[in-house]
Amino acid sequence: MPEFDIVGVGLNATDTMLVTPGAPEWGGKAQFTREFYSVGGQVATAMVACARLGLRVKYIGAVGDDLRGRIQMKSLRESSINIDHVRQRRNCPNQSAYIVIDQSTGERTVFWNHPKCLALSPDEIEPDQITSAAMLHIDGHDTDAVRHAAAIAQAAGIPVSMDVDTVYAGLEFVFPFVDYLITSAEFPAAFTGIEDTLAALMSIHRRFGVRVVAATLGKWGVLACTDGGFHYSPGFVINCVDTTGAGDVFHGAFCYSVIERMPIREALRFSNAMAAFNCTAYGARGAIATLEEVGQIIARAERRTHAEIARRAMVLR
Repeated sequence: MPEFDIVGVGLNATDTMLVTPGAPEWGGKAQFTREFYSVGGQVATAMVACARLGLRVKYIGAVGDDLRGRIQMKSLRESSINIDHVRQRRNCPNQSAYIVIDQSTGERTVFWNHPKCLALSPDEIEPDQITSAAMLHIDGHDTDAVRHAAAIAQAAGIPVSMDVDTVYAGLEFVFPFVDYLITSAEFPAAFTGIEDTLAALMSIHRRFGVRVVAATLGKWGVLACTDGGFHYSPGFVINCVDTTGAGDVFHGAFCYSVIERMPIREALRFSNAMAAFNCTAYGARGAIATLEEVGQIIARAERRTHAEIARRAMVLR
């Protein structure tokens, strides 16, 4: 039996959140009503979500030695995540972002920076760090490092999930090692040059043989492409306070669903509900649900359906 249920290799961040009554026009001014630090980052937040759901979790990444880095490490420790192989960079600031939240809608605008001194290299990842887990989750930032980790996992028969929202150089060499690829709404068109989301997802699925290729669609939920066709899962209607981290929590929930062997439709619904619940508080990890809480969302919350996507997904199933 592996020591961990899942290991994550990728980004973390410590953000400064600014809450404003409304978004100003470009070049204008707006008063903010609240300012605070918030821990986040694609893979780190997904791993915290996995830990909250009861999984045994290991995180591998690079952290700065400044205040933001110390805040991140404290959060990971308090989440009961194994951080034995987190690299702490000397004289290096942690990845950070300034996130402006429009209080009237919960939508956010992000200004971020990832110092080069935080780059993770392949030689910093040993095979036993990956094979100690039953599943691997990665993002696309340090492409060579995550490709190395994914290759180790594939050779050991370990499923790999990937979160990608930006077209990084070399991603086409990572995707053949990925089983579950879940992207932002914009990524499929940006990567393939195909504007239609369904056609773009199908193109990636056929080209790289990824078992599940999906795009999260914000309030409209998620659309997935598999060998069995398309699967559309509508979003949950909630009182949205802040959308920061919703996608990262979705990925953590989806990893949990894979480990628990949920059918694809149940997995997408479960992950949607986890993402929605996180939007009910400020911060990337503001409201990561327990199993009981996510069950209540699934049982009681309304769904928001994109009629055209739902229709086409049904036709092409």
